[in-house]
Amino acid sequence: MPAPHAHHIDIHQRRIHLKARQRGTDLTTWGSIVLYLPHALCSLVVVSLVCALIGPLGYVLLPGWLLSGLLAFHRPTESVIARRLLGLRHPSPREGKALDGVWREVCARAGVRAENYTLWIQDDGEDINAVAAAGHVVGVTGFALRHVPNGQLGAVLAHELGHHIGGHTWAGLLGYWYALPARLAGAALRYLASLLMRASAAVSGCLTVVLGLLLVSIAFTTLTTLYGLPLILLVVPYLLAAVSRRSELRADQQAAALGFAPMLAAVLHESERRQRATQGAAGPPATVGVQARLLHSHPDYHSRLHALRPWLRAEDWPGDEDLATG
Repeated sequence: MPAPHAHHIDIHQRRIHLKARQRGTDLTTWGSIVLYLPHALCSLVVVSLVCALIGPLGYVLLPGWLLSGLLAFHRPTESVIARRLLGLRHPSPREGKALDGVWREVCARAGVRAENYTLWIQDDGEDINAVAAAGHVVGVTGFALRHVPNGQLGAVLAHELGHHIGGHTWAGLLGYWYALPARLAGAALRYLASLLMRASAAVSGCLTVVLGLLLVSIAFTTLTTLYGLPLILLVVPYLLAAVSRRSELRADQQAAALGFAPMLAAVLHESERRQRATQGAAGPPATVGVQARLLHSHPDYHSRLHALRPWLRAEDWPGDEDLATG
């Protein structure tokens, strides 16, 4: 019988201790909530204006919109999000059997109920990846389920469980949902501005001035009415990206605390190797600008590996020097 892989873990069921508190929040969760507040306040103004225009129906629409965020924890709604927005599917019986054992081991180490979450499969390429969404969705790529040792699969799942335990998933979903009316209104204003600019090229100079003054008036009224909130929205995407990167490191650390640090380091190393191989096949890598780096939602490979250092022994460190040392 061949020796088990170094990253193989025992998934036999055992006596486990469930924590009294199954979920919580951390600083990245509250940071995300605070940063989404300007969007939410602008959305409230937009929805209130729409409700005022449609008359009595607005008395139902406004409270309905305010309460709609509760659907983030509604299981049927989560299924729609998983299927339609994330492109996930339910595991086959064989996949479910292989996935369930590893998932239960991860949850046992964390002291949470495995039944609190629903497992999904993502059929998208050959990536070792997973996703956490809404209140209870955990998805993993079919490639990861079929091709990596169960310890590395556990590391990926433990990372996503860390997002759920830390409250990152529901905070991000609620923030996005309540920011949506403001974003749609902003897109409509930008479209109107582009129409005015195109129209000004085909009309007289006097009318161009009138259209310009109208556009400036709309912008000034928006800024003064909303107390400058639209200006804050210009920097919020950069702050949200920074918070997102921190939440990824936090989920990595939570997975490491469950004993998955060597496996997670191996997964990160393999993902980086594959990415570099793909970029090499496509030609010289394109230079990433400062703005793109500031807007990236995930930390780079070396930052994540460095954050795992306290949980790694020397023999656990990835062996490829050109990746490990950066």
